[in-house]
Amino acid sequence: MNAYLGVDLAWGLGTERRAPNETGLAAVDDAGRVVDAGWARGVDAVTAWIAERLGPRTLVAVDASLVVTNPTGMRQVERQVGQRYGRWRVAANPTSLASAASAGARLLDRLTALGITYVSDTASMHDRSGPAVFECYPYTTLVGVEEFGYDDERPRYKRLDPSVPPAVARQRRAEAFDELVRRVRTRPLDPPLDLDGDPRTRALAEPSVLHGPTHKHREDLLDGVLCAWTAAFWERHGDRRVQVLGGDDGSPSDPRDTAGRLPALVAPAREAQRPAR
Repeated sequence: MNAYLGVDLAWGLGTERRAPNETGLAAVDDAGRVVDAGWARGVDAVTAWIAERLGPRTLVAVDASLVVTNPTGMRQVERQVGQRYGRWRVAANPTSLASAASAGARLLDRLTALGITYVSDTASMHDRSGPAVFECYPYTTLVGVEEFGYDDERPRYKRLDPSVPPAVARQRRAEAFDELVRRVRTRPLDPPLDLDGDPRTRALAEPSVLHGPTHKHREDLLDGVLCAWTAAFWERHGDRRVQVLGGDDGSPSDPRDTAGRLPALVAPAREAQRPAR
């Protein structure tokens, strides 16, 4: 029975010979404390993890494309990420019905079958009568929430910087990850976020290693935590500090799917990241 669940979903489905990549998972309670965390591989395992932790009004945040209706190219939400957060060097990978990476859509089907409602606006999120799920993107959270202090650009804690030698890039990536964890642990966030409630997230405060797969393992878990916290942030602040990309009045949007669901992404935002009115 958890208030907020975060899912840093591996987009690929895997094959008969190769398992899907790891998905980072985290559960955060009403007080902002991480009460459970871990990893899973594949949509079925992720669905089972979520199902075992649902409460009456659990809000599930997923970093993956959940509703996709454009035949090719990119969704409007992905365009709007670049338009509104590009100054902070944040962009989104394009997805379409032609994309092979479709784990998000498959997960949404599984969650819908469990009675979890997809929400794409603040009013529906607040008015939910049962568990709900939405799409998010940790990078927009990190640069959209001023308290994290990323005023100029996103932290480089994921991909290696190709402009420097690989050894230097790995060291810088590790330093960026450790600095991000330090900020999560020490900044006065609202709502709060406490990594110490689960030993796996508490261990994120240990110094990073340069080994790529180990770094990715830790990064996926941290992103799962950021997803869960984004759900708490949205519920706490609503439209005052969050915008729904793809769902803004007057901004372009993609067609709804056959279930009437709008492709949308919930993104914390500074005033400078909102569209001009």
